Amino acid sequence: MIPMSENKEILGRVRCLAGVPEPTVCPEVPFAEERMEFLNALSARLRKDPRTAQYTDVAAFAFWCRKANTKRLSEQLTRDGIRIGKGLVFHIAPSNVPVNFAYSLALGLLSGNANIVRVSSKPFSQVDIICEALAALFAGEEYAAIRACTSVVSYGHDKEITDYYSAICDMRVIWGGDASIQTIRESATESRCGEIAFADRYSFGIIRPSAVMAMDDEALRQLAVNFYNDTYLLDQNACSAPHLIVWLTDGEAEKAARAEAAVRFWQAVYEAAASYDLADIKVSGKYDALCNFLADTGLEKARVQRYDNRLYVLTLSELPEKIDGLRGSFGMFFQCALDALDELAPHITKKVQTAAVCGVERKEITDLILRCHLRGIDRVVGFGQTLDMGTIWDGYDIIGDLTRIIG
Repeated sequence: MIPMSENKEILGRVRCLAGVPEPTVCPEVPFAEERMEFLNALSARLRKDPRTAQYTDVAAFAFWCRKANTKRLSEQLTRDGIRIGKGLVFHIAPSNVPVNFAYSLALGLLSGNANIVRVSSKPFSQVDIICEALAALFAGEEYAAIRACTSVVSYGHDKEITDYYSAICDMRVIWGGDASIQTIRESATESRCGEIAFADRYSFGIIRPSAVMAMDDEALRQLAVNFYNDTYLLDQNACSAPHLIVWLTDGEAEKAARAEAAVRFWQAVYEAAASYDLADIKVSGKYDALCNFLADTGLEKARVQRYDNRLYVLTLSELPEKIDGLRGSFGMFFQCALDALDELAPHITKKVQTAAVCGVERKEITDLILRCHLRGIDRVVGFGQTLDMGTIWDGYDIIGDLTRIIG
């Protein structure tokens, strides 16, 4: 056991939401049985909580941390020598994706580490639900060892606290925008401390029109629901949420089907979004964003289709040099047609994270990445899977990076 240094004055400004104020550092092997059992118990408690049904992101996390899934994840671990957690991981969660902190904590636990997780000081019901479940599990003796190495905390923009946590950690995991990451990096770490930074990223979708036209009404409805879950549920704030749909018209049949396929798809998305909580501030924010984009781009390069306030679709005559500037929120999306996948290559920067596909094989995209030596696109998934968290994210092997190998 390695006791942490004490700093009463600094820690007095920290609110501990679950676990202990100062975790004990006692590295474990990855995917230790006790830790998987703990996450499974957390899953069960969350699924029994009636509030979970109100928040699909909490329900998704509860499903993710079942033992059946963590066992599956353990099978993906590279067996190159004996692995053990690096020690203490300091996680800084983003302010726009409430449940992200829980995934980061779970990955820290599964990799065999002690964890300090800073959640946003913004109020989120999802954070309350998960932290209350954690606190309830920690109240007994069964998971005392996990409680002792876990600290879920909240504090304001206090550099001295971030300095302290950064100075004592063995790994730092930062989720946030580029500016936030640079600010946090002003807090020094010790020389052997590693860091994973999940910065601003951009995601898009690729659809072959023939795939949409081949769908019956139920299959199309499911595609639209999947797209809705990828985008609307987090107001398009998630880095993996598609903002742009590229219609791949590589052939005369695809070109002929494109217009009708787009109409079918967006109408289905509009219907899937019927339950979306479209507050007045979202309506005005989306309209302002639309006006600003058109003012900057010009009406000759973009045509707007409005499905009342729930959905705006901006059809572009051509893609800009960098597609990561095509960002919408609250139900504003862009679309453009390309005659070949290779036409995408000049627009893919290292900012691009996820390509969601329909009617396009994963190998087609990976071949494009290899053939054109692209620095972007880290994930290729189907619609409805863009938010699925794994041990590989943004091109990082998270469990691998949070462990050390004894050779």
